[in-house]
Amino acid sequence: MSARIGADVPPDGPGSPAVGGAEGPDRRIEAVLLASDRLMATEPVASAAATLAAAGVPVVSIPPLPHGEPSAAWQAALQQLWGAGVSPSAVLVVTQDDQAGLRVGTATMGPGSASAPELSPVEDLGALACLLATQVELRRRGEPPAASAPPGWMLTIDGIDPDTERARAAQLTTAAGRIGWNGAPSLTESRVTPMVLAAGVYDGQGADSHLLPGPVPGVSPTEASAATRARRVLDLRGGLVHETFELDGLVTRVVRFASLARPGLLVRRAEWTRACPPPARPLAAPVGELVTDEGTTTGSTWQRTRSGTLGGGIVAAVATARWPSGTPTDGGPIVEDQFTAYVADPSAPPDPEHAAALARQAEELGFDHLLAEHRRQWAHRWAGADVVIEGDDELQLATRFALFHLMSSVSDDGEAAVGARGLTGTGYRGHVFWDADVFVLPFLAATHPPSARAMLEYRVQRLPAALATARSLGRRGARFPWESAHDGRDVTPRSARDRAGRFVSIRTGQLEEHIVADVAWAADTYVAWTGDVDFQRGPGLELLVETARYWASRVRIDPDGDAHIDGVIGPDEYHECVDDNAFTNVMARWNLRRAAELVEAVSPERDVGITSEERHRWRDLAEALVDGFEPDRGIYEQFRGFHDLEPLVMAEIAPRRPIAADLLLGPERVRQAQVVKQADVLMLYHLVPDELRAGTLESNLRFYEPRTAHGSSLSPAIHAALFARAGGLEQAYEALRIASRIDLDDLTATTGGGLHIATMGGLWQALVHGFAGMRPRDGRLQVDPLLPPQWSALEITARFHGSRVTIRCTSQDLHIHAERPIEVLVDGEPQRVGPEGRSFRRQGSVWEPSR
Repeated sequence: MSARIGADVPPDGPGSPAVGGAEGPDRRIEAVLLASDRLMATEPVASAAATLAAAGVPVVSIPPLPHGEPSAAWQAALQQLWGAGVSPSAVLVVTQDDQAGLRVGTATMGPGSASAPELSPVEDLGALACLLATQVELRRRGEPPAASAPPGWMLTIDGIDPDTERARAAQLTTAAGRIGWNGAPSLTESRVTPMVLAAGVYDGQGADSHLLPGPVPGVSPTEASAATRARRVLDLRGGLVHETFELDGLVTRVVRFASLARPGLLVRRAEWTRACPPPARPLAAPVGELVTDEGTTTGSTWQRTRSGTLGGGIVAAVATARWPSGTPTDGGPIVEDQFTAYVADPSAPPDPEHAAALARQAEELGFDHLLAEHRRQWAHRWAGADVVIEGDDELQLATRFALFHLMSSVSDDGEAAVGARGLTGTGYRGHVFWDADVFVLPFLAATHPPSARAMLEYRVQRLPAALATARSLGRRGARFPWESAHDGRDVTPRSARDRAGRFVSIRTGQLEEHIVADVAWAADTYVAWTGDVDFQRGPGLELLVETARYWASRVRIDPDGDAHIDGVIGPDEYHECVDDNAFTNVMARWNLRRAAELVEAVSPERDVGITSEERHRWRDLAEALVDGFEPDRGIYEQFRGFHDLEPLVMAEIAPRRPIAADLLLGPERVRQAQVVKQADVLMLYHLVPDELRAGTLESNLRFYEPRTAHGSSLSPAIHAALFARAGGLEQAYEALRIASRIDLDDLTATTGGGLHIATMGGLWQALVHGFAGMRPRDGRLQVDPLLPPQWSALEITARFHGSRVTIRCTSQDLHIHAERPIEVLVDGEPQRVGPEGRSFRRQGSVWEPSR
């Protein structure tokens, strides 16, 4: 059976939230909206409503709908339920008036819609009370909730295709920052392995270090490929995976999630049939890993995996509740709730009793309670991070898919080690790259600062290792590793086989030194979005100072007084051991200048141990660093000698999509040609535009983009952002579309190893920095939108200096709303924006305040 992936496909068959006239919904609903002035005062409705509320189903009463049409109270009630994580189609609406009598239906529109619900008549109050009592009964017997998210929030995969199941498992991962649970089917599938990963827990040493898989919830012994029908739905709004499998005419349904309200807890409700029996064991050992111990404790079973080299481990304890669904004699399915609690420790074996206590607590709270708090938590996260793209349904879904996985991948306390594939797979062995600092962190700094702070804490805690590395190289300051894992030492492999099977050396760990400035840039970006002065004057200052000290000891001064950085690899990894790579030099220049500025700002209040002589030397070195700018051409030479290479233009020989140029042309020819793997010089215009000559973006785009192979998944999104800022909206849109489909269409044939989390961060940056022109600038929030013709509107929500900010723009209108007053820059003019909001209208090429 081939698999088809789609968006917002109605979940047909069992699980559909349909309305059956007087009999009401044939599947469970998640809230009740009583639009009547007397229903709550009548028996037996009041009693049934109270029982529902006690069962965890919100019951909201509002005045009658005038003439059956929506009212302000109706919209407010839907918005209240939406804020609790309940989708409109899961809301049972009950109305009563003298003309039409009692009617019921579901609120199939979204909050803010002007449409009325479609309603069916109910015979009398007794029938209504029975309808409500049925909902209590559905919960009592463990009815799994149906997929109910509105359009733009559901990713649907039909069928089982062994050739694509590894990618599908990554796409359907649910996680909550600490623990990630991949989306392998709950039935057995030989091509994909169920997997649970814990952030920051590694095994092995050096280049062999890798994320340690944990015990996994068991799966049914039935083969998924035997299903005559299979459907899996990822509900991005609620953080849920719904699975439906049909075998021998019997339907098995599964709902599962990684609790965002209780990170480390995995919850699964399965309605098993005899065609798909439950797992023989509640926990299974990860493939290829030794479960060093296992056992039982009061009410739960546990397993533990341990790191053989680092001492850490992962323990999982599971508590299970099972009961018949329907009467035991009717041959109906069995419902099983499984609560699996994980405790992970990177340095010591975790305690099984701790995990067991968490599992028992979850069992006592029950599935419905855990589901409700999980949905509320996701609703809260989306309220501060959603991006709405009107007029482009495909891109809307792809964007929310990216934001969902970005939010899922990073914890919001302690330290967060964010690998290149997050918690969705073991690609790159879970090592941490510049991807985390430059591509992932800005999204979190602007939407959920605690997670961005946790990412920075990972770097802060490894600063001593970076200082030691610099000393070992005969330098000062901090030299952060290109690939990092447990303790902050470099774990980059020295060699590997390429896609053609050739054995090649890997020199990035030795030469890709721009990571040093990238860490400093991430710390500064966090402060720019959050205004966290305590971090800036404490750990942030230390990061900027020690990275500046590294560059001061790294540069070479020639007899003419020019400063150079020799023997590096820039973001364009096709060219190794080059001198004066523009990206490395300019980022180092920024690092030196920014550290000097920060020291000057802080030194009157705090002794930071930096002399004025050292600070002035940083400024002098920054001024002396060459950047390869050629005034006559208006472009920056990527590195010294780049213009002497073969002038090969990739746009003339390959389609404009991600291409592995070294595989297409051979690595030797690529090394000798003007072929760029990903944005290198152009990356500077995205990260530190003020470090570059004004008015030169367009000339550098014209030169470098046609020469770029986009051989890294990071490249298309950055080009989308830059084309948008340059006004090339069609090229920007096409690059954005490619970036949005990297994992959904597995464009690089690598999604099976995990999702490209940094690409997802790049997608957000393209929308926010590129199309919305929204970024911090000198303590204010700059906004300057440019929309492609495919969109009718763009709406972005973020946080700036503690205030939730929403901008909504069309091609001609701009509205900005801030929870608390902030300063914004619109066309360079400072504007005060608060809860009352400010509106602007485009007049020619400028935005004018609306009167």
